[in-house]
This record gives sequence, structure tokens and C-alpha cells, in this order.
Amino acid sequence: MEFTHASVMVQEVMQFLKPEPGGRYLDGTLGGGGHAESILIESSPNGEVFGLDWDEEALAAARRRLDRFGARLALRQASFQAAAEVLAEVGWDGVDGIVLDLGVSSYQLEASERGFSFRSSGRLDMRMDRRQSLDAYTIVNTFSAGELERILRDFGEEPQARRIVSAIVAQRKVKALETTGELVKLIGKVKGGGRRGHHPATQTFQALRIAVNQELRHLDRFLENGYELLKPNGRMVIISFHSLEDRSVKLAFRKWSRDCLCPPRTPVCRCGWSRKVKLLTKRPVLPSAKEVDINPRARSAKLRAVEKI
Repeated sequence: MEFTHASVMVQEVMQFLKPEPGGRYLDGTLGGGGHAESILIESSPNGEVFGLDWDEEALAAARRRLDRFGARLALRQASFQAAAEVLAEVGWDGVDGIVLDLGVSSYQLEASERGFSFRSSGRLDMRMDRRQSLDAYTIVNTFSAGELERILRDFGEEPQARRIVSAIVAQRKVKALETTGELVKLIGKVKGGGRRGHHPATQTFQALRIAVNQELRHLDRFLENGYELLKPNGRMVIISFHSLEDRSVKLAFRKWSRDCLCPPRTPVCRCGWSRKVKLLTKRPVLPSAKEVDINPRARSAKLRAVEKI
């Protein structure tokens, strides 16, 4: 299958990132290469991009798309949480810009064998990095009812989590749930047809995907000190698609932009913290109505950006 992913909010990312000739940029979630391509174009003739993605098929597709940029592009199969180690290995002592697009690629959703989609049936998988052992099949068929309910509530904000989990547990006593189609059918029996324009399995599939790939853990690890990767005046742009992701980004950016982390009314600062960045977005930037019409998957995107001081 050819990779046809449409990157989200490319124009807005370029406006905040401001790529320049000679700059070095990190695309920590390369996907289909849409953001990297725009960075390479706007930083011509000698700007460089290091692209990371934990999906080897996404990397292969991006390599084909961006082959014309030659040595200006470097790629590595890795999670963005390992960016500091990867950049150190290749001798990059900092970057002028970072972009993270935390969404799932169209390829992953459209390839039924990857098990991400509730619209086509395939084995319950959902691994972005297929080198790992944990997959959706394992979670659905072996995790306890309590663990499953927590995943659906915390990561999917599914109000009927308990009823769905009860149905899963009852079904797997008879026969393991092996495919996305079987899980979708079970959820449909519990929830009915869902709201208009909102598939009843959306939240459950989102929750399982986040759990399989430990997405929030990867993000939180990056946000511990991701600003250290930026050179002075370097910029970071993060696009999230889930309220928990956006909350993590918002709180980290606010922390990075504060002058002191001591509790309120502390007479003398003792934390030793100093401001790392300035906020470029006090509120999240949303995609335009035109983009959402063209690419409905952009509708839940929220962009936040900071600049290293």
C-alpha cells in the first residue's frame, strides 16, 4: 500500500517554526514526511532535518518521498523520547527547531493488517513499533477487567467502559477476540450505533492504541527536559490530538516558561529554576475550517509552541 498521509497544520507549523537556510531541525514524528518536506523546502539550500519515527514502514515511505533532498535528510527508527541520545550519536549539539505531530498516520489507519482501524478488519495489533511484543490482542485477551476498565476510562474517556469490559471478559471466556472486526461488533452490541459522525468504537480503539504504544509515557519523558535540545532562539511546535496529550504539553510549556517553581508566598526562591522558554501560544492554535473539511482527521488537533531563550 502506498503511503498517502496528509500532515496536519503544515502552514501553521511553518509559521511558528520559521525554518531558515543553514538551520538544523528535528522532526520527532516523521510519519509521511509532510512537515519535514516543508522544513527542507523553506530552509533551502542547506538546512538539515533529522527525522525519527518508530514505524519502519513510515520511514520507508518518507524516505521515498524525500529522497530528492539527499544528504540534507537523516532518518532513524526511534521514538522521539530518545531524541537526545540519537542526536548525540550523530554529533548534533542542538537544533534550531523541533516538531512533534502526535497523531496516527493515515497509513496505519488504512492498512487493515496493522489493526489500528475500526473500519476494516485485521488482527488486533496497533503496534507502531512492531519490534515490541505488547499488542492490542494481548491487552484485550489477557489483561484483568480492572486494568482494561482503567485503560478505557483514562486513555479513551469512554463512559461505558465497564459495560464494554464486561462484554469483552464474557466473550474471551468462550473464544479469544482476534480481530478488530470482532471487537467492533462487540462494542456495537453494547453501545448501539453511536452519535452521528462518531463511530461507537472510536474511544475504545484510541485507548488501546495509547496503551499498546505507551504514548503518554513517551511524551512525558520527552517533556521532562525537551527544551535542552533547542539552541538559543530555537522553537518547538507540538500538535496533540487528545486531551491528556494537550494537558501534558500545556503544563510542561507553562513550567518551562516560569521564572520560579517555588510554592506561592515563598519569601525567597530556593528552587534554583530559571525560565527556559517564552510561550508563543497562550492558547492552542486550532486547524482552519477549510483544513478540517479537506482532512476530517485534523478536527481534534491542537498546536502549541515555545521559543528557547
